[in-house]
Amino acid sequence: WRIYLCPSSCRGKKKTTRHTHQPPSPTPSLLLLNLFSLIHLPFASTLLMASSLTSKSILGSTKPGSSSLSPELRRLSSPAVQISIRTQTKKSLQIQATGSSYGTHFRVSTFGESHGGGVGCIIDGCPPRIPLSESDLQFDLDRRRPGQSRITTPRKETDTCRISSGVSEGMTTGTPIHVFVPNTDQRGLDYSEMSVAYRPSHADATYDMKYGVRSVQGGGRSSARETIGRVAPGALARKILKQFAGTEILAYVSQVHQVVLPEDLVDHENLTLEQIENNIVRCPNPEYAEKMIAAIDAVRTKGNSVGGVVTCIVRNAPRGLGTPVFDKLEAELAKACMSLPATKGFEFGSGFSGTFLTGLEHNDEFYTDENGRIRTKTNRSGGIQGGISNGEIINMRVAFKPTSTIGRKQNTVTRDKKETEMIARGRHDPCVVPRAVPMVEAMVALVLVDQLMAQYAQCHLFPINPELQEPLRTASPVELEQPQNAAAL
Repeated sequence: WRIYLCPSSCRGKKKTTRHTHQPPSPTPSLLLLNLFSLIHLPFASTLLMASSLTSKSILGSTKPGSSSLSPELRRLSSPAVQISIRTQTKKSLQIQATGSSYGTHFRVSTFGESHGGGVGCIIDGCPPRIPLSESDLQFDLDRRRPGQSRITTPRKETDTCRISSGVSEGMTTGTPIHVFVPNTDQRGLDYSEMSVAYRPSHADATYDMKYGVRSVQGGGRSSARETIGRVAPGALARKILKQFAGTEILAYVSQVHQVVLPEDLVDHENLTLEQIENNIVRCPNPEYAEKMIAAIDAVRTKGNSVGGVVTCIVRNAPRGLGTPVFDKLEAELAKACMSLPATKGFEFGSGFSGTFLTGLEHNDEFYTDENGRIRTKTNRSGGIQGGISNGEIINMRVAFKPTSTIGRKQNTVTRDKKETEMIARGRHDPCVVPRAVPMVEAMVALVLVDQLMAQYAQCHLFPINPELQEPLRTASPVELEQPQNAAAL
């Protein structure tokens, strides 16, 4: 609502007359009116009524109110004061479903449940004219699918994807892309006990607490099968990042239970996908890979499970990705990775170990390389400083808990709050980290492509400052000729 203090020349005009003159110079009354104009109408009305100014006196239909009013308030209540109220159509209460979408510019929404008809995603905001086929997505889906080896769940799914929109003649059209993967090996009867009792440390109980109903078979949306809807768009995001900036994302298993791969045994500058995929546990060091496999086998045969850590690196990330304060790049990466099932921790750069160092020991000193680019001698910052990428290798670690569903007797309660015992059935991973590798890569890719599009829109729409900024370069023809997800750039 707006209040105008009109000069005396306007007095006597019809109320329907439009006042086109400029407002007078500021006066205490005008300043008070301007203050009221910033207050929501109901609250402002309450203040006016508390001052013994009726709505009629304000509108000029009656004489000023009580003589106890101050001179300034008397002026406000005179016919010279005109009030213009712009009514707005009251919006009905709208509830927006949350929790199944990620991204602002490159937005992904997942759907489906582990024992329903299928799972998939809708990708909105993908740039047009990018070559895309099901095979581009299938490579990473095959790395995620169940039944790969003896250390993964024995459920047999081909996870064959189908693109039904957003692609024409092998090129993205810029419209929403729909990806669907059918479920073909469901065994809903394996979960009959879970319709009665809650699996310890699983989402069964909290889903009931939140929704009052849940999908019993397989855990529904809390199942890792939901991550198909992340890995598929993650493969597309990686394709965009590589094509535009030569960016490469690689993850690997760095810990299984008490078997920890020393950091100095992995060369992040020259790490390749072939080294990671050379064994079933996805550890790039053969010696430690065998130890990790043995650790998983030891609990698998006993109906138990173990957790582990996935390390992820990003090479050739454009500088400038991320936004200060609430949308820092590491904060977005943490949110994305921690949204994966079974995650319990996130570190980047020096992480918690950095707390044992002094500032002098921890700081990454700058230098200028042979190409005139500003670099850091060390990388304890993990490629991110002040929430913004600095061009160094981004590195992070994601901790995964032991699989909750195990074949051992445990104490629990039923849905009607009676204590009982249960042995969970079903097919589950004895350790989730080997299959979590492509999941982590996918979430990191979704964050980076979204941030890349945001950076381009905000900071590269107009000519950059070449003394301080670098162009968001396009990958060279040599890089584009390399197979997707192949060796280091």
